Amino acid sequence: MFPRAHTVSGRSRGSVLVIVLVSLVFAAVALTAFMEKASNDLLMETREADMLRLRMEAQSALETTLAVLEDFRTVNGGLRSPAEGWDDPLGFAGYEPADGAKIEVTFEDESGKLSLPTLEGPTLVALFKGWELHQADAERLSDALLGWMRPDYVAASAGAPSVEDYDRGELPYKPPARSLRSFSELAAIKVANEVFYDDKGRPNALWQRFRDAVSLYQYTSPNLNAAPGDALFALSSLDPLQQKRFAEYLRGEGSFARQGPGYFKNTGDAAAIVGGQTSITGFGVDIRALRIRIAVLKGPAHYELTVVVAPPGGAQLVRSGPAAGARTADTSKAPKPETPARTPAAGAGAESGAGSKKLNYPFTLLEITENVVMSSQHSPDPTL
Repeated sequence: MFPRAHTVSGRSRGSVLVIVLVSLVFAAVALTAFMEKASNDLLMETREADMLRLRMEAQSALETTLAVLEDFRTVNGGLRSPAEGWDDPLGFAGYEPADGAKIEVTFEDESGKLSLPTLEGPTLVALFKGWELHQADAERLSDALLGWMRPDYVAASAGAPSVEDYDRGELPYKPPARSLRSFSELAAIKVANEVFYDDKGRPNALWQRFRDAVSLYQYTSPNLNAAPGDALFALSSLDPLQQKRFAEYLRGEGSFARQGPGYFKNTGDAAAIVGGQTSITGFGVDIRALRIRIAVLKGPAHYELTVVVAPPGGAQLVRSGPAAGARTADTSKAPKPETPARTPAAGAGAESGAGSKKLNYPFTLLEITENVVMSSQHSPDPTL
């Protein structure tokens, strides 16, 4: 007799099938996780490569822009306004971006604002009164700011905070006795934190107005060609109608539409524009600090580079010592601010070695920020 063949029951066959299916599920999960990780790694590598390419393009555009500005500065004896002809520096230089990238260059004259490190009490009071603050409130706010920025400052208004007020706080601290290095410091200044912030601790409209009116950099004589209305009122008491006529001349609007955007070569020309017996005081007509924004776009990638540069004799960083007013009759006894070293704007070293020559760069770099924005087409998460 032949041996009986062993047969596989239906239950055994079902168990094998379940095991196979479970194995396939685990394999699919593992493969999916691997693909997601590989996709994320590839995405990061792509972003890094895009950032490096766009950064190099932005730095090249920045150097070209600065070269154009230096040409105009040399020929005209200074920089006053983009209306001089340097509003499109890349077009002026015939610059062509590589690989089909698109570059936009915009300017903002930081030195058109009031220089906070040099402001005196009466100018601050006038600025705040222009916001329709009462005289007593304007003086109190001015004293609070100056008490924070200057050592041994004696407040003239009632209710202005003193050093003891900061010592008695829940978390004691002392005023730094130097000008603000960031507008976020306003949150730590008593009285100012009540005026510039809402009841939830968020910056309000006056905070933004203060930021638009004053600069944290130190320079004398704000540029009349870029002065906002609040600065015009604080220094020269120009009323709203005069401010409007002033702005129309600079923008080439209203009755000045046919002549296009204009600029002032001296303050006397400005007085003639606004009319009346107005005297333009406390202003100059040269740029002391210029903010340059360069946006590079290529496909879904968007890179932004923002720098603030100062021409020779222009704005300076806030010094570590106490702030002092610069618009005084006798400046010979005033402490001289620290002068930052000349710094190449695009990151090249001023000195590459012991035997190298120092680069005589025509601008001082005061600030640099960058931002990379990627489209949702490059990211699995549209909120990124």
